[in-house]
Amino acid sequence: MSQIDTFVRDRMPHATELPQFLFEGPEFQTPKNLNVVIELLDRQVKNGHGSRPCLRDNTQTLSYTQVLDRVNQTMRVLQKHWGLVTGNRVMLRGANSIEMAIAWLAIVKAGLVCVATMPLLRAAELTEIARKAHVQHALCADAFWDEMAATQAQVPELTHAMRFSELFDRSVQESTNCNAPEIEATDIGLLAFTSGTTGQPKAAIHTHRDMWLACQAWPKSVLKQTASDIVLGSPPLAFTFGCGGLLLFPMAAGASVYFHDRAYTPEGMVQAINAVGATVCYTAPTFYRQMAAFAKAQGVKSLRASVSAGEGLPDATRTLWREATSLEMVDGIGATEMFHIFISSAGADARRGAIGKVVCGYEAKVVDSAGQELPRGQVGKLAVRGITGCKYLEDPRQAKYVKGGWNYPGDAFMQDADGYFHYQARDDDMIITAGYNVGGPEVEDAVLKHPAVAECGVIGVADEERGMRIKAIVVLKPGHPADAETAKAIQDHVKAAIAPYKYPREVQFAASLPRTETGKLQRFKLRQSYGG
Repeated sequence: MSQIDTFVRDRMPHATELPQFLFEGPEFQTPKNLNVVIELLDRQVKNGHGSRPCLRDNTQTLSYTQVLDRVNQTMRVLQKHWGLVTGNRVMLRGANSIEMAIAWLAIVKAGLVCVATMPLLRAAELTEIARKAHVQHALCADAFWDEMAATQAQVPELTHAMRFSELFDRSVQESTNCNAPEIEATDIGLLAFTSGTTGQPKAAIHTHRDMWLACQAWPKSVLKQTASDIVLGSPPLAFTFGCGGLLLFPMAAGASVYFHDRAYTPEGMVQAINAVGATVCYTAPTFYRQMAAFAKAQGVKSLRASVSAGEGLPDATRTLWREATSLEMVDGIGATEMFHIFISSAGADARRGAIGKVVCGYEAKVVDSAGQELPRGQVGKLAVRGITGCKYLEDPRQAKYVKGGWNYPGDAFMQDADGYFHYQARDDDMIITAGYNVGGPEVEDAVLKHPAVAECGVIGVADEERGMRIKAIVVLKPGHPADAETAKAIQDHVKAAIAPYKYPREVQFAASLPRTETGKLQRFKLRQSYGG
């Protein structure tokens, strides 16, 4: 076998299909050789911070030195027992845990390409990912082994799979000295598969430089991450929102991360914040809405920042959380293709109804269908470029995402006179009814403010008279009847809250809404199930 596996690099988009990258400013200059894990982990130890806590769970707290030792031992297993070389893909599967984090760090430090997968994916979905990425090796938490075994049976190329228990039993017998291969900044470290809000996951390629530069942007300029932070949250490490927020960004600052021993409940997350003294929390808007009552009752005194991303943040949820905790939520929009957040605001910079301003390291604008920038106050497509950008693995959809050097995440926005960006909807979620353009999230926000509503999803359905009519699929709070009287009360409430033409002419009740594992509402499934 050659010493470099070029599979991913050979399937990068052509140079003419790539976005324009901007590396202005001293903080965004990188050397030719750069290993993101060495910068995050080894350098903390080298600079005298090895005794700082790094990874925590219910039973242990590992320092940066201890994590480095375990990462090096794990690397030796990968190199010694599997003979892996730079560029080989390794599928990683497990819930958020210290073991998952160490495996991720070991894979990437070893010059391999991590293909992290969402814990709830089944064999059919894992098989598709393994085939697309030509994965030959996999590491899997013991609790998720059955689906991995079923995947291996369907993918002959996946010749080696190892449980975490075996991996770490072997690693403790290895030396803590392990030299990483020489890695260039543009070498690939991660294949991030999109979470599937469109039903067709894609593989976004991220280099060591992408991940390192992301650590220099939003977490420093907006979150202002510090070494004293204790971070927790619900997004999986397989999701770039979680990978950055719950691993890379804290390590870049010398902070620590707490991993719960089981999936969070809303009350459980509030209890965990108080038990460990967490200062930063990451989760989706829906979860914050469910946490608010517990946070109000129990307090979250240690928390300084509550980060919301993954889907649009309704103003009703922002207000509910602020009233419960006195904290202004840190909203942000990012994309798997861009690795993390590129528009955001925090604290006094937050503005009602707006996500925020463009983050240091990026440029953004609102454009028409021809790519021409629109006047402030008009709704159009969001275009972004900067230190990171979309690079799909051998996918014709690259041409749709990148146009004229700009990334098009697929969102409709309005930018106001002060430069704040206001989210309207996904491009395909704009509802054109009787000649009016209506964003589904705006209607959802209004519906959510009704006291009977727990969750809401809004779609447009075909209508002969209006072109499209607005339909709300509503999950009610306990004790409220799913009847015509409740539906009318919700409709009247929306009419009084926003322009009457935006009210849902149809309200249908449901027990739950379809969401991805990261908490995003899957409107394409709503359209499939309720679109008529």
